[in-house]
Amino acid sequence: MMSKIMVVDDSLLMHRMYDIIFMRYKGVKIVHAKDGQEALDLLQTNPETDLIVLDINMPVMNGLEFLDRVKSERLYSDIPVIIVSTEGKEEDTIRGLEAGASGYVKKPFHPASLHSIIEKIYSNTVAQS
Repeated sequence: MMSKIMVVDDSLLMHRMYDIIFMRYKGVKIVHAKDGQEALDLLQTNPETDLIVLDINMPVMNGLEFLDRVKSERLYSDIPVIIVSTEGKEEDTIRGLEAGASGYVKKPFHPASLHSIIEKIYSNTVAQS
């Protein structure tokens, strides 16, 4: 069961959209970061994060740099990361998955696509609405 999801995206609109999308998961807290560096800082105070939803194109530290840092840090390396990005070419998807992402969704997307990946990651342990 998930209790905390971190959303890393530089778009305030996307953060609001994720708040609505993740209402499906009862009792889950959403932690918001606007770039990879802020997300790394927030992970220090939120090590119990269960899932990271990650954009690629962001200022300060992009998503792939963040992913590399998270996957190389023993404390965070097991946290599943789903990339949600406008970078949807096949080589971008492969690069993200090879870097350790658990899934890749191209923007714009239907919430069902994201829910499907989450459900696969958590193998039916996520509360359904």
